[in-house]
Amino acid sequence: MLKQQTSTIPIIFGNIVDPVGQGFVASMSRPGGNITGFVNLEPSITGKYLELLKEIAPRIARVAIFYNPATAPYHDIYLKPFKTAAESFGVRPIVAPVRDLAELDTVMATQAREPNGGLISMPDGFASANYKEIAALAARYRVPVVYANLATARAGGLLAYSNDIGDNYRRAAAYVDRILKGEKPSNLPVQFPVEFELVINLKTAKALGLDVPLLLQQRADEVIE
Repeated sequence: MLKQQTSTIPIIFGNIVDPVGQGFVASMSRPGGNITGFVNLEPSITGKYLELLKEIAPRIARVAIFYNPATAPYHDIYLKPFKTAAESFGVRPIVAPVRDLAELDTVMATQAREPNGGLISMPDGFASANYKEIAALAARYRVPVVYANLATARAGGLLAYSNDIGDNYRRAAAYVDRILKGEKPSNLPVQFPVEFELVINLKTAKALGLDVPLLLQQRADEVIE
């Protein structure tokens, strides 16, 4: 880890989760030390995912959020907003840690066994690395899933909502410039993403028997037909 290699050379990250919890910075507003940057998705995003799932599949009564503990050590920060949102929407929240695709297969099969089940994919390297396989599993079990990886919707997943990673890196370049001009990383606050994209796969929605509301389609940055 770079942090263990130097405490003086400035380091700027462009795509991580929970930098405070992972020990990279002291706080979001005052990072301290030689590290600062831009985070991926904030914890409240899981509430947004549930909102989108209810919008596209309003009969959903129970929702499982899945993640791999090995690649999402920060998972706790996403679970509280998920459970809070579930209570407000009147759905039963299910926490589903999975270590591999075989365990995810079991989770999806369980959700598909009874009607009105759905899933949310937590922002996680496991889900990003296996996005094609995960989209295929969801199609096999005919369950609606909201994803944190835009590529999954383009690969056949129902719906994905995420920040624009490229924008994070463009903003990181501005931090590089400021540091080269003499500012200290310790004084540059860690920033949240500001650009987001919504991708909806109408072909998948049709296969699941879901009618995507026109207003939701109009909000989408990309609609796959």
